[in-house]
Parts: sequence; structure tokens; C-alpha cells
Amino acid sequence: MKKNFPLQAEGKHPDRVLEAVKHEIRKYFKRERNRDVPKGVDFWDFDCKVGLSADSAEVVRVSGVIEAVDAAAKAGATSVYVEILSKHGVRVLKAKDDYEEPQQDAQY
Repeated sequence: MKKNFPLQAEGKHPDRVLEAVKHEIRKYFKRERNRDVPKGVDFWDFDCKVGLSADSAEVVRVSGVIEAVDAAAKAGATSVYVEILSKHGVRVLKAKDDYEEPQQDAQY
């Protein structure tokens, strides 16, 4: 999703417009996560950017998208650009050498 969301609409309270934008973003995440995962892939991951325009958009984590939209609204922006691209995610397991073995010498 690459979309420019208006944060001010005539005849609507700005807080309600902001909530509608955040709802649409959350709905998109949910819809993408519910898609079937291809074979060999563990989960859906996302590349996210948020900014006042497509040129000035900065990379943010998935958990920071809503916060970045809130920050833009509090700064008085009239619109916010949100880019969310889904990609395949594969879990990386730590090697067994990274784990410490419990001590077996302890007597009770």
C-alpha cells in the first residue's frame, strides 16, 4: 500500500479523520497477515515508510507506523504519506552453541 491520507476533511472532526486513517492501516496489516504464507516462509514481514510526502518518508518499524501518523497529526500536517510493502519473513534460530548448558554438578 502506497497512499497519501488526508488528515483534514471538511465537515469532519480531525480526531475522527485520524482514527479512520489508523483503522485503515490496522485493517491492511490484518488482511496481509491473514494471507496464506508460501512454502518455506514463516510469516509476513513489512517494509514501512511514513512521512509528509513520498520524498520525505522515513523508514519506521511496523510497531511505529501508528505512532508516526499520530506525530504527523500533532505537528499540524494536512496529510500523511504511508507506504507498507509486504515481504516474506523467515525465522532465524540461534545455534545451540549460543545457549549455555545448566550446571550438572550442583548437589542438593
